[in-house]
Amino acid sequence: MDGRASPGPRHAGVDWSWEHHAVCVLDDAGAVLERFMVKHEAAGLKELCRRLRALKVHQVAIERPDGPAVQALLDDGSEVVVIASRQVKALRLRYGSAGNKDDRFDAYVLADVLRTDGRRLRPVRPDSEATRALRALVRARKDLIKHRLALANQLRANLLQAFPGAIGLFAELDSPISLTFLKRFPTAERAARLTERRLQAWLRSVGYAGRRPTSRLLEHLRDAPAGLTGDAGEGHGIVTAQLVDLLTRVRSRIEVLDERIREALELHPDGVIFTSFPRAGTNRAALLLAEIGDCRERFPDEASLAAAAGVAPSTRASGKHWHVTFRRGCNKKLREALIDFAQDSVQASPWAEDIYRRARERGMRHPHAARVLARAWVRVLWRCWTDRLPYDPSRHAGSRSWSRRSSRTLPPRSVTTPITCR
Repeated sequence: MDGRASPGPRHAGVDWSWEHHAVCVLDDAGAVLERFMVKHEAAGLKELCRRLRALKVHQVAIERPDGPAVQALLDDGSEVVVIASRQVKALRLRYGSAGNKDDRFDAYVLADVLRTDGRRLRPVRPDSEATRALRALVRARKDLIKHRLALANQLRANLLQAFPGAIGLFAELDSPISLTFLKRFPTAERAARLTERRLQAWLRSVGYAGRRPTSRLLEHLRDAPAGLTGDAGEGHGIVTAQLVDLLTRVRSRIEVLDERIREALELHPDGVIFTSFPRAGTNRAALLLAEIGDCRERFPDEASLAAAAGVAPSTRASGKHWHVTFRRGCNKKLREALIDFAQDSVQASPWAEDIYRRARERGMRHPHAARVLARAWVRVLWRCWTDRLPYDPSRHAGSRSWSRRSSRTLPPRSVTTPITCR
């Protein structure tokens, strides 16, 4: 350490990885006080915290908001500031035209930006353990849903060649009854032996509760294109059996997560807030809560929440040019959860349906109109979340004013027109 280091605050930058972390510490004048590397293990993180304490560092800049390194720094009492990787990539040009990637240099960039622009950066405000646990559950469920859809598409492609009659036989190809059928009759050759009496006996044995009569199901099987037989059919049947087994397991894991999410949401202090919104349900409410979090300091106003969710437009102006564009820099998971909720709320909220309909009448396509509606819901969500109160349509000023206006100008509506994603 340089004995001539200037007095004042110290600033640290940590370029993290899953193997080791590069650390750079600067004084308030920008002089390098120390550089070092620590391993990504328990002893290395303890050494990181110890050395930062010895250097009297209180603020640390890093490129991610979570993970073992961030948690260790927070537990040690350090104030952690996140500077996104894409920002670091652009900031490298402040120090040279090459913009090369180097761990030690990136640690220096993080520390120096914290020193010069720290007043504009917001420190990490961690959520409660209950929220972090719920976030892990809902994100895992979302990943499993993607796996399920991918497997279902793979199964459909296989059946289109080998057993077309199985497609469309039941409402969903990956529904429990459809998977049970394919497990029992994986090939067109086996299904060809079915008579109406045999099919009816099998349906009763598995507790089929569908509305389609046995004769219609059998007619669907017989009217479908002929499937593969012989060795080719047997080979595709093996593939069908394996995909059915995988889908059955994935569905069972999703059901386990559904139970745990339902339990975690009911126990969460903010759970009642998000489940009170129209068409929020359980999984959608849990996803909104997990992505928004429970740290009120993170979003001091509704505009900051709208920007983080990517539903506030981005304006670009230069000279006589003025252009409003889609906001791409945002929390993609939060935007997806918010828009999914907003576009389905149309089915249960006349106020939301009116906003969406007027947006479409102004010439907006469905994605744009859904973002407009999501932006309107942000105001309501943020207020309920900030006040820690469930949503109450009778207290929603926008909904009340819409009700008064519609009673004077609109004929009574008995059915809400569903929307279709395009």
